Amino acid sequence: MEYLLNLGIIFCIYSILALSLNMVVGMSGLLSLAQAAFYGIGAYATALCMTGLGLDFFSTILIGMVINAVIAYMVGKILSRFKGDYYAIVSAGLSIIVFSVLLNWKSLTNGPLGVFGIDKPSVGGFSFSSNASFFLLCLVFVAMVYVIYYAIDKSAFSRCLKAIREDEELAGSFGYSTKRFKSIIFVLSAMLSGVAGALFATYIAFIDPSTFQLKEGIFLFTIIIVGGLSSAWGSVVGAVILISLPEALRFLGLPYETAAQLQQMIYGAMLVLMMVLRPQGLFGKYRM
Repeated sequence: MEYLLNLGIIFCIYSILALSLNMVVGMSGLLSLAQAAFYGIGAYATALCMTGLGLDFFSTILIGMVINAVIAYMVGKILSRFKGDYYAIVSAGLSIIVFSVLLNWKSLTNGPLGVFGIDKPSVGGFSFSSNASFFLLCLVFVAMVYVIYYAIDKSAFSRCLKAIREDEELAGSFGYSTKRFKSIIFVLSAMLSGVAGALFATYIAFIDPSTFQLKEGIFLFTIIIVGGLSSAWGSVVGAVILISLPEALRFLGLPYETAAQLQQMIYGAMLVLMMVLRPQGLFGKYRM
C-alpha cells in the first residue's frame, strides 16, 4: 500500500508539471524546454525558506510562484522574439543556467550537497507526514491545476493563443499583441511548475541540483507528446504511463544499468511509434 501511495504522489507531481507545460506547448505551440528550471526554482524556494527562515509550506509555495513569475516574465520577454526550434534552444539554455546556479551558488543552495531536513507540510497543527495524507494533499493541488488549465482552455484567452499557434502573423494582423500573450502563458506555466517543485521538495525531504537538469525538461516534453498536446486529460495519462514504465521494469529483476538502458530504448521506441501512428498523441488535438 505504501508503495502505491508513493507512486501516486509521484504521478501527481508530474501531472502538475505536464499540465503546466502543456499550457505553453499545447495551447500556444511554443516549444519550451525550460520547465525543469522552474520546477527546480520552486523546489529550492520551498526548501530554503522552510529550513532557513522557518516559514510554513503554503507561504513558501507563494514565494516560489512569485520568484518564478518574475524570472519567467523577464525571460519570456526574450523568448517571445523567437519561434520554433530557436525558442526551444533558448528555453533549454535557461534550464542549463538555472542548473549551473543551483550547483555552484554554494553559499545559498549548498551546491551538489543539496538541502536536507525539509519538513512535511502542516496546517492548523495537522501534519501531512503520512503518505496517505500527503497523497490527498497532492490530489487537491492536481485538481486545482486541472481546473485552472480547463478554465484557461475554455476562455477567449486560449482562443487567442491557439490563433497564434496556427498563424502568429495572421493573429497579429488582427490587432493581437502576440508577444504579450506568449509572455503571459509562459509566466502562468512557470508559476504552476513551482507548485510541483514545492510538493517534491517536502515529500522527498531532500533536494539537490541533479534532479532539475535539462533531461528532466525533455522527459516532461515526452509526457505531453505521448498524452497529447492541448489536452488536460492527456497530460495526466501521459504522466501515469511514463512514470509507470520504469516501475514496471523493476519487477523484471534486471540489473540497474540494464534496466536504465532498456527504459531509454522503450521511451525512444514509444516516441517513434507515436509520431508514426498517432502524431497528436493519445488524446491530443494537434499534431506535433
